[in-house]
Amino acid sequence: MTPSIQIANITQDWVESLRRWHLELFFIPTTVVTLATLVANPVLLACIFLSRALRQETRYLLLANTLTADMLFLILNLATVICNAVGAQIPWLVCELVTAVTVTAYCCAILTVTLMVADTYAAVRWPLHYHDILPPARTHRILVGVWVVAAVYPFTLLIIMEAGREIHHEKVPVCLVLISLGFIQLKNTVGIHTYFFVAALICATLIFYCYIRLYMVTKTHGIWQRRFSRARVTLLAHGVLLLLYFAPGFVFTLELFFFHRKDISQDVRVWVSTVNMCVFMLLPRAFAPYLYGLRYREISDTLMQLLHQHRRLSHITVS
Repeated sequence: MTPSIQIANITQDWVESLRRWHLELFFIPTTVVTLATLVANPVLLACIFLSRALRQETRYLLLANTLTADMLFLILNLATVICNAVGAQIPWLVCELVTAVTVTAYCCAILTVTLMVADTYAAVRWPLHYHDILPPARTHRILVGVWVVAAVYPFTLLIIMEAGREIHHEKVPVCLVLISLGFIQLKNTVGIHTYFFVAALICATLIFYCYIRLYMVTKTHGIWQRRFSRARVTLLAHGVLLLLYFAPGFVFTLELFFFHRKDISQDVRVWVSTVNMCVFMLLPRAFAPYLYGLRYREISDTLMQLLHQHRRLSHITVS
C-alpha cells in the first residue's frame, strides 16, 4: 500500500468516527477558550513590552515568551479544529507544516516554563549575582536558542518526509498532529517516542531539582510555617500549572502508542485525541495569563497605569 493510500484511509476513517460521535462540536468550547486567552495574552504582553522596567527583567521576558508560544499554538490549534469540523480539504504539505510549527510552539512553551522555574531558583540562590548571571541581552539569546532547539526535530522530520515523498499534491479531509507524526512513526517507531520522553525527562528532572533546592534554601526563613503562606500557595499554583502543561504531552505519547494498535478501537483513539486537543491542551494556556500574569504585582500595577492613562486620554478627547 502506497503512503498516499495509507494517509487517505487513515484520515477517512478518522472523519467517519468524528461524524458518528458528533465530535466536531468540540470546536465550540475550543473557540470560546481560545478567544478568551487570545484577549488576555496580548494585554499582558503589552504591559511587559511597554514598561522599560519589566522588559529588563528575565522572569518577565520568559513569561512573554511563554505567552507568545501559547498564542501561536492556540491560533494553529483553533484553525486546525475549525478546518476539521467543516471538513475542509487541506494539502498534506500544509498539514505537515502546521504540525511542525504546532509541535515547535508546544515544545517552546514547555522549555520556557522549565526555564522560569530555573530562573526563580537562580534569583533565590544567588540574589547578589543574579542580574550579572542573566542580563537581558543573555536572556534574549537564550530565548532564541529555545526556539531553535524546539524547532530542530519537527522541521527535520518534515524535511525528511518531504524528501522521500513521490506525490506532493494530495489533500486530506482532516489534519492532526497525531496523524502526521503517527504516519512518520511507521518508519521511525523509536525516534519520536525517544524525543518526547527524553525532552520531558530532562525538563521534569530540572524542575524537581530546582523546587527541592528552593525548599532547602528557604526552609530556614520561616516562609513555609503557615499553612496558607504565600510561598505554599505559589508553589501549589505553579505545580498545578506545570502539571497541566506536561500532562497533554504524556497523553499525546499515549495516543502515538495507540495509533497503530489493532486491538484499540478507532473510536477510542478519536475520543482521546479530540479531548486532549480541545480540552487538555487548552487548560494550561487558559490559566497561564491569570496565574503567571496577574499574580505579579508589577504587571498588575502596569496594567492599572495603562488603563488609567487610557481613561485620562479618553476624558481629554471627549472634553
